[in-house]
Amino acid sequence: MAIGERIHFFRTMRGMTQKYLGMALGFPEKSADVRLAQYENGSRTPKADVTAALAQVLDVSPKALDVPDIDSYTGLMHTLFTLEDNYGLKISEMDGEVCLKVDVRKSKDSARLHEMLCSWQQVAAMLEAGEISKEDYDKWRYHYPEFDATQKWAKVMSQRLSDMLLTQMEGEE
Repeated sequence: MAIGERIHFFRTMRGMTQKYLGMALGFPEKSADVRLAQYENGSRTPKADVTAALAQVLDVSPKALDVPDIDSYTGLMHTLFTLEDNYGLKISEMDGEVCLKVDVRKSKDSARLHEMLCSWQQVAAMLEAGEISKEDYDKWRYHYPEFDATQKWAKVMSQRLSDMLLTQMEGEE
């Protein structure tokens, strides 16, 4: 999610108008809403000092506004927080283990995320059961959604998926 989308999310969550937030940042009343609209629609990117000021006014960490860097633990956590905000991802505990769940009632997007995660879980279960190889599992992951037969938008199974499954089944005989 881009920084503009994050600004919009937190601004609306706080019940602020673009004009109010822009004025709180010190922009002139006449252009405050225009400036915020430019940030939110991505036609302008706020500099580091403006991002820091936005974070302060919105009462969030500047990292919560940044485009996530999943190569750091903090960036990864903020990515997960964004998934919670937008897709109903919830942290939970099951059998003494921390787990992530999707609240499918949150939105159409959360229901779609749930479907995609279920597809992933099915393929992972096939790997665990020895029904497919690690190579086939990795092909599924690294070419997603090409090999995902559960996609609702897919009219027919792709030729590559058909060939992969046929090869796999022939190898089991």
